[in-house]
Amino acid sequence: MPPLLQFQAKHQAGVISRRQALTAKMTRDAIRARMKSGRWRRVCRSVYATFSGPMSREARLWAAVLYAGEGALLSHETAAELHGLNDERASLIHVTIPLKRQVQVIPGLVVHRSRRPTAEGLSFPEGELPRTDVEETILDLATEMDSLDGVCAVVTRAFARGLTSVQFMSFALDQRERQRWRAEIGEFVAAAMGGAHSVLEFRYDRDVERAHGLPLSAHQVPFRKKDGSRGYRDRAFEGYKLIIELDGDAAHPGDKRREDKRRDNAAAAGGEQSLRYGWQDVRWNPCDTADEIVRVLRNRGWEGRPKPCSPGCPVGRPAGRLVSGPGTRREYSLTDLWGSS
Repeated sequence: MPPLLQFQAKHQAGVISRRQALTAKMTRDAIRARMKSGRWRRVCRSVYATFSGPMSREARLWAAVLYAGEGALLSHETAAELHGLNDERASLIHVTIPLKRQVQVIPGLVVHRSRRPTAEGLSFPEGELPRTDVEETILDLATEMDSLDGVCAVVTRAFARGLTSVQFMSFALDQRERQRWRAEIGEFVAAAMGGAHSVLEFRYDRDVERAHGLPLSAHQVPFRKKDGSRGYRDRAFEGYKLIIELDGDAAHPGDKRREDKRRDNAAAAGGEQSLRYGWQDVRWNPCDTADEIVRVLRNRGWEGRPKPCSPGCPVGRPAGRLVSGPGTRREYSLTDLWGSS
């Protein structure tokens, strides 16, 4: 192969395009000869592997970009994989191309067309797969989400992993003329910078603490473990020595449960109390969760005034007499509600 083509193949996981071969002064006959001899093989239309054996993930991604052609960038779930935003590898490869171009879709490839600038005018180091930047990837993924929790998850995960900043996310959001969930993304960005590292933490802050007028807890509070290593409490009411741990997993393996128990015991030994809540408590029973926290804070000296979030919310109400039977509710006297005359 000509030196230029050798250089390109080296930095593209052994994959080249027909256009690159012709630009490097290879003839069509030379390309056909390599194909016939088995030294090259066709990966997809006008894209060749210059090696035998299985295709690596990187080689497949290069093949997708080269097939998509001028201005193509890996995007959406594929870009998220490359940035470390997603832990799992998507089965389909996503690319985004300029709106003015069209590419025939092939099995395993999802093609998106965009009015925004793609790879045209961008420069990537040799050997780096062209991809949308982190902020564009986050916004692309958010656009495809069907649920608000999914949008929250991708934004908070990016901040938790140190992949973006408020300034970069705000700028990217401002550049989009159309963006699904725009207002909500702005709220998630602010929450993530305040220490919300997951959907569960965001919902806890909003639906448990703020919605019920609780004192605002400190986020990601560092502490020293018995072995000397550093750990973090999800939330802490530091003036009242009350710790809130938020467990996002539906079920914890044995080792995780033992670690949780050690953390709770260590907190108790230091005069602190731990309350542990999961998805069911925060997502479906935020009022009961807030009411429980209020009662513990009261026992520890808090004199603030919580507020019910709705007419049926138990937070801030005096204890009433339970009435048994269908639709059990609390029954209050006028003195309970308005005070003695």
